[in-house]
Amino acid sequence: MPELPEVETTIKGLDEIKNHIVHKVIIHTKQLRFKVPYNINKKLKNSRISKIKRIAKYIVIESDSNFSLIIHLGMSGRLKLISNKFKRDKHDHFELILYNNKIIIYNDPRKFGFIDIVETANLKKKKYISNLGIDALSKELNYSYLSNKISKSEVPIKQILLNQKIISGIGNIYASEILFDAKISPLTPGNKLRISHIMKLICSIRKILKKAIKFGGSSIRDYKSADGTLGNFQKNFKVYNKEGKKIGKNSILRIIQYGRSTFYCPNIQNIK
Repeated sequence: MPELPEVETTIKGLDEIKNHIVHKVIIHTKQLRFKVPYNINKKLKNSRISKIKRIAKYIVIESDSNFSLIIHLGMSGRLKLISNKFKRDKHDHFELILYNNKIIIYNDPRKFGFIDIVETANLKKKKYISNLGIDALSKELNYSYLSNKISKSEVPIKQILLNQKIISGIGNIYASEILFDAKISPLTPGNKLRISHIMKLICSIRKILKKAIKFGGSSIRDYKSADGTLGNFQKNFKVYNKEGKKIGKNSILRIIQYGRSTFYCPNIQNIK
């Protein structure tokens, strides 16, 4: 958390800063998950923001100085877009100040996210980008691709969905919701899924993620959009965080897989 829908919602909330010029960058905290590059201000100052996009769970802010600011929100990070002066919060670690008096603030209580500056032409050469699998909403995520990746795997499908080197963008929350929608047990090894199961899984990935984006993502603990709006998709959860609740006469269980909570309904998710 935040996952693909929350990052996509954040990107949309930053759309209004496109074509505006960077006045300066202020770094309040030098060490997040990784050390924040000291030269960000030099490389972005007086440049125009030309594009804002998402790569998996990464926010990419491109400038006409041929450098891109990369932001990963980690477990608890968010971006705030405000106007003029503000009172700095304890967990505000970074400011991108524009000449139109707009300020982008990176806030992260747990400091698991990170900020990087990269030559735009070399963006795909960064290891954390080059190692990514196909984006969860890409048209390239098809039966041929996924079958090739999982047909020999004995790893449970839930863990496969979380593997960013296979499919990028899906996290723990949406993996549980996707598998429920596809009626596939999270315990099912990848090599046990038949053609029809894989096709259904791909459909459920797109369905759940697009619906989550429509509802502004999920706000469970820390997430808010750039303008401070809470996401609403958590009101549509079928199984996540619903241990002990029932769907009809069927109970939702919580199990631990690879150190992460999985929520599912065994009687409904009967593809094993």
